Amino acid sequence: MPESSTSALIERKGAARGVAIQTVDGTRYKDVLRGLEPAQRRWLEQTGFEPGPGRFALLPDGGGKLARVLVAVDPAEPLAALAGLPYALPAGTYHLADGGALADTRQAALGWALGAYRFDRYRKSGRAAATLAVPAADLAALAPLADATARVRDLVNTPTEDMGPEQLAAAVKELGKAHKARLREWVGDDLLAANFPTIHAVGRASHRAPRLVELSWGKAGHPKLVIVGKGVCFDTGGLDIKPSDGMRNMKKDMGGAAHAIALAGLVMQAQLPVRLTLLVPAVENAIAGNAMRPGEVITTRAGHTVEVDNTDAEGRLILCDAIAYGAEQQPDLLLDFATLTGAARVALGPDLPGLFANDDAAAEALLEAGRRVSDPLWRLPLWRPYRKLLESSVADFANAGASRHAGAITAALYLERFVPDGLPWLHLDTYAWNDADRPGRPRGGEAQGLRACFAFLQQRYGR
Repeated sequence: MPESSTSALIERKGAARGVAIQTVDGTRYKDVLRGLEPAQRRWLEQTGFEPGPGRFALLPDGGGKLARVLVAVDPAEPLAALAGLPYALPAGTYHLADGGALADTRQAALGWALGAYRFDRYRKSGRAAATLAVPAADLAALAPLADATARVRDLVNTPTEDMGPEQLAAAVKELGKAHKARLREWVGDDLLAANFPTIHAVGRASHRAPRLVELSWGKAGHPKLVIVGKGVCFDTGGLDIKPSDGMRNMKKDMGGAAHAIALAGLVMQAQLPVRLTLLVPAVENAIAGNAMRPGEVITTRAGHTVEVDNTDAEGRLILCDAIAYGAEQQPDLLLDFATLTGAARVALGPDLPGLFANDDAAAEALLEAGRRVSDPLWRLPLWRPYRKLLESSVADFANAGASRHAGAITAALYLERFVPDGLPWLHLDTYAWNDADRPGRPRGGEAQGLRACFAFLQQRYGR
C-alpha cells in the first residue's frame, strides 16, 4: 500500500501538550478577546482578523514565541473546523484548548487527520504535517477511520499501471493476511469454469486477466454479512469507447472496491460479531480483438440472459455475478459499493453518494448513521416501472437502454434483479473523488459513505 499521512494524531498524555488551539465563533469572539493579553488583542486588531470559519491567527507571547492559535469555526461543521490546519500551521504539536466553540471535538480531530493526508508515492514528500494531541480514547476511535479513509484514497489515487486487477487482488490478500482471513481467487478462464461469465466477458480483452477475489472471516454462529465492491481498474468504455475527457480519471473506477476493502478492514479490526464475506471482481475494461461487443447475449451466474446494449455499462455486469454469488450464501445483509453512473453525479453532485435499498428500515438506519458521523448519503428510489427502460427483444433484459432518463435508477434496478426477495440489500453509487482541493478533502480519491456504513454496521451488530 502507498504510504499516507494519517499519523498526524498522537496521544495526549498528562498535561496539555504543545501549542493550544482556541476555537471561536462569532458569538464567542468578544469573550475570547477579553481573556487575551493586551499585546495579543492589538495584534488581532492590526492584522484585521475576523472570526469567519476557516480563518486563523498565530498569537505570540511577550517573548515572541508562538503561544496560542486562534481558529474561527462553524460549530455546525466540526469535521471541517481544523481540516485546513495540518499544513497551514508551523510544524509541531498542538492540542485543543478547553472551552472552545466546538462541542464535537472528536469529529474535529478526525477532520485534522483527513486534512493531513497527502499522496506522495510519485513525488518528493514535503514537510510532515503538524500533529494534534488528543485523548487516548479519541485516538483509539479515530485512527482506524483515518487509516481506512487513507486506504481508499491511496487505492483510488494509484495509477492503473500500478493498480491493475492483480494489484487490487493483492490489496485484498494483504488485508486478509493481517486479519487471518480465508482467501479464494478465480483468475482468467477459471471464472468461466466457476460460472462467473459476466466478470470474464468484461475483462477478457485486457492483457491483465480478470479475477474475482473472496475474503472470508468470522465465526460460524454470527450473522452473515456480504460486502461487494466494483473493481474496474480502468474503464476505456470498451468498444463503446469513452471520449478523452470521460476517460481521463478512469483509474478511479475501482473506487467501489476500495471502499469495500476499507470497510471490511474496519469490520475485522473492530471484531464485529459477523461472518464476513468480501467480494471484489477486478477487471480492466479494455479493447482488443476479443473484446465484448454490443449486442452480445450473456447468460449470467443467476441464469438471467443479458443483452449487452452498451459495453460502457460494464460495472453492473461484473457486479451482478458477484452479487448473485454473495446472495447464494443467504446473508443477513448484502452491501455493495460502486462508482456506477454519471447519472448519480448529475442528480446529486460529487459529494453525495446515492443510496438504493430494498429494505426501508436498513436504509433509514444507514442514513441516520451518515448524519451522525458527518458522512451524508441521499436515498434514491428503486422505481420499478423503469425496468421497461432495460427491456431487450432477444434476452431477459439488457444492461442499458436507449433512454438517458434515470440512469442511476435503472442501473440499480439491473442489480436488484440479482438480489433474491427477502434479502436486505444496500447499494451505494459513489463518485469516490474530489475534483478540487478543499480542507480535509484533497483533490483525488475520496472515501464517501465509508464512515456511515461502518457506524451503521456497528449499530446493527451491537458493537
